[in-house]
Amino acid sequence: MSEEEASDAVTALHDLSAVDMIAGFRARQFSPSEVLDDLLTHVALWEPHIKALYAFDPDGARAAAKASTERWQNGEPMGPLDGVPVTVKDNIATKGVAVPLGTATTKLVPAEADAPPAARLREAGSIIFSKTTMPDFGMLSSGLSSFHPLTRNPWDLRQNPGGSSAGAGAAAAAGYGPLHLGTDIGGSVRLPACWCGLVALKPSLGRVPIDPPYVGRVAGPMTRTVDDAALMMSVMAKPDRRDGMGLPPNDIHWKTLDKPSRKLRIGLLLDPGVGQALEKDVRDVVVKAAKAFEGAGAVVSDIKGIMTRELLDGLDSFWRARLWDDLSKLSAGERGKTLPYILNWAEAGAKLSGVDVIRGFNATMAIRAAAAKLFGDIDYVISPVSPVVKFAAELAAPLNDPDRPFEHITYTVPWNMAENPAVSINGGYDPQGFPIGVQIIGRRFDDLGVLGMAKAFESLRGPQRPWPSPPRT
Repeated sequence: MSEEEASDAVTALHDLSAVDMIAGFRARQFSPSEVLDDLLTHVALWEPHIKALYAFDPDGARAAAKASTERWQNGEPMGPLDGVPVTVKDNIATKGVAVPLGTATTKLVPAEADAPPAARLREAGSIIFSKTTMPDFGMLSSGLSSFHPLTRNPWDLRQNPGGSSAGAGAAAAAGYGPLHLGTDIGGSVRLPACWCGLVALKPSLGRVPIDPPYVGRVAGPMTRTVDDAALMMSVMAKPDRRDGMGLPPNDIHWKTLDKPSRKLRIGLLLDPGVGQALEKDVRDVVVKAAKAFEGAGAVVSDIKGIMTRELLDGLDSFWRARLWDDLSKLSAGERGKTLPYILNWAEAGAKLSGVDVIRGFNATMAIRAAAAKLFGDIDYVISPVSPVVKFAAELAAPLNDPDRPFEHITYTVPWNMAENPAVSINGGYDPQGFPIGVQIIGRRFDDLGVLGMAKAFESLRGPQRPWPSPPRT
């Protein structure tokens, strides 16, 4: 091996997993300050191309890294993530930083306190060096926003990173450190994970307290490895009284991810019942994943999806009305700053009757009942995350049609409404090398089991391609 090849074989500090980073700090192989310096140099190469960050604070991060370095030198780390760089999505409040929600309509007022998941990360010693971008109000699976610059996918700058945790997905794929925090109300951590080659867990509702809480809304980790996702969960899944829907304390051993596949009953869900047609490349990757589990001893059977046109349209009506409620309180001038796609979509909510909206909300309960019945006979579901491999960076959604906005989330949105844990993990690639995610869903509250299945799949799925490198300028 040449000296150059040997150098290339050494993992750069910014590319280390959080688990390996902490081990390196403990062994005094390198310091948090050294990791951060390497990370900031790497970010400078990527950020002009992908625009993943909001409220980037290198000076504050350097000060935090210096303090962490001193703690490690004294053998007194403040928590399990001391010195590890982290990004937090725009809509998760961090003290002193405005929360624009991805939209130019928001009045920028510094947040008074960290929201629960950000607070837990900071208490554990992590270095929140930046927030990340999102589309208007988090209502798009896209990197398009009226407030933030267009966020692009590091795997192919012509393509969309997905959303609404768009910047988090792009940052993780580009190597902006190991840990990234997103939110998900219909697929918003899993879809960008799918299109960026990542691991992302949508926990059971309430497992990670969040503020403000809402139906189906969760915060979840976006990482490159399952172990790092579990490490984030061990920190974030602690009670916080601000979330009235938070789950009671549960002593989950997040590092215990062994999940024997033998005799597990797995449902293979390829047809969700409604939505965009499943592309062949996606189907092939998901079927291969199911066969890998079958080869490991699981019992795999085809199952039918639980979504219908009526249910999907009901969710659409409810969410249009909900956003219109917010937009209707603004002046016409302020409202006009909203991304046109989002404004067009939400304005239709003004024409819905109260009964229409209630019927839409009731779709949530119907989905929940159907999911409970489904999991009466199986342990886990394997499915696509997205029906499509990719779509252009400039589009608001794969179809880019505000009259048909949810056609691509029919594999993800049921599990928000039903409150089941679901993880996206890279399963393979299209012929051009673009990542394709596989989704694994479990029963309500079986977050550890879902991560265990994802951990098992890491060893079953075969070699992974190298992460993308910054474009040469």
